[in-house]
Amino acid sequence: MEFRSLSETDLASLLVQARADYEEFCAKGVALDMTRGKPAPEQLDLSNDLLRLPGNADWHQDDGGDTRNYGRVQGLPEARALFSTMLGAPGDRIVVGNNSSLALMHDCLVFAMLKGVPGGTGPWRPEETKFLCPVPGYDRHFAICEEYGIEMIPVPLTGAGPDVTAVEDLVADPSVKGMWCVPKYSNPTGEIYAAEVVERLAAMPAAAPDFRLFWDNAYAVHHLTDKRHGILNILDVCEKAGNANRPFVFGSTSKVTFAGGGLALFASSDDNVRWLVDRLSKRTIGPDKLNQLRHVRFFKDHNGILRHMEAQRDLITPKFAAVHEVFTKHLGGVGIADWTDPDGGYFISVDVLDGCAGRVVALAGDAGIALVPAGSTFPYGRDPRDRNIRIAPTYPSLAEVEAAAEGVALCIRLAAAESLAG
Repeated sequence: MEFRSLSETDLASLLVQARADYEEFCAKGVALDMTRGKPAPEQLDLSNDLLRLPGNADWHQDDGGDTRNYGRVQGLPEARALFSTMLGAPGDRIVVGNNSSLALMHDCLVFAMLKGVPGGTGPWRPEETKFLCPVPGYDRHFAICEEYGIEMIPVPLTGAGPDVTAVEDLVADPSVKGMWCVPKYSNPTGEIYAAEVVERLAAMPAAAPDFRLFWDNAYAVHHLTDKRHGILNILDVCEKAGNANRPFVFGSTSKVTFAGGGLALFASSDDNVRWLVDRLSKRTIGPDKLNQLRHVRFFKDHNGILRHMEAQRDLITPKFAAVHEVFTKHLGGVGIADWTDPDGGYFISVDVLDGCAGRVVALAGDAGIALVPAGSTFPYGRDPRDRNIRIAPTYPSLAEVEAAAEGVALCIRLAAAESLAG
């Protein structure tokens, strides 16, 4: 039966049982970390051949240039070509940098604050700049804005992307300069932006002529099923709508090869690429081209990337399935939690009863399960309903994921019983 349909007497009995189950779990003395979406060691092992590449006598790029030396701020042409299909852009409209697309996002925002962007009237002053933030969303996106004093405006996700009608209303404010987007297998909800949403985001009038979509396509090839969902190419759609400069598209190999030794990717219009390369050229004389070359040698082409991600999928899909199975066993049909069963990405999003997320996270911590703090998926760490929790099942072993999922489910049951019993 649903918890909320129980009588006071039955709720009291349920609370006693939920506490007993929780205490029994605590007695196991587990120490499990479900905070960050990190690749497991077995996933990293799939890329160990990178450590032997490009090879002791293989350091020349296709045009004969020496990758050991300075230069090529935009990245190796062959590396840009390798990721052209993944990013949906020709190589001359791609920048390949060092590890972490988050660093490129940070730099683009800071460069905009210092220098402005193409089509704008000047630098983005923090006190006059706002960003739209689909929620639940990625805490590190929000942290960048908070670091630089940029006001964040939450926009609800609908299951097919952000509430685009709300977005269209908000961009009538000229101080709204940007919007964070994770358009495919969103962090943490796993949703995929519908074609209509992408088209409206591309074509909508914006009061700020330099409005930018920070299009973080972090999970472009991170499928968990055979479906291989696609999304509209934001670069093409924006160009067709007359807003070619609107999208900043980001990607990386951080969850493809080595999380700590991958490549960061940027794609956009010709104007935006020139703008970024000009800014980067004052900051560096060139990226780690040897790492770019080893990735080219490792993957060879886009099909090589897809084959590699199939092997990744085989390792992590059972972990997502285990969470779904355990949650269904303990939480199914009782009306106290909803959770996603994503077709891709790295996370499971759980909504518990209003006012209970913080309590669930605290109970989990006391039981030896580390979760990301409640509210992290919202700007400023404030979930107005205190209900969303992000689960990251990739890093622990399958047995650890099963144990953690059981513990989290018992915490949700206990928090719900406490809340409903008053």
